[in-house]
Amino acid sequence: MEFTKDLDARGLNCPLPILKTKKALAEMTTGQILRVTATDPGSVRDFQAFAKQTGNELVQQSEENDVFTFFMKRK
Repeated sequence: MEFTKDLDARGLNCPLPILKTKKALAEMTTGQILRVTATDPGSVRDFQAFAKQTGNELVQQSEENDVFTFFMKRK
């Protein structure tokens, strides 16, 4: 999937991946895609809740070798 901006949140624990995602999305324009990579297993739940609360769309998520990848679309 194509994305506009990349955020590496590997090694960070809750709530830092979400906080950094919120900051990165604020710097983007509507419709742009942010790719976030994280290693915190709780981030799966956190990103789903974050999308519901903020209106930003969680377009895709995947997990490979304990690394979670999220694609967030700016509202």
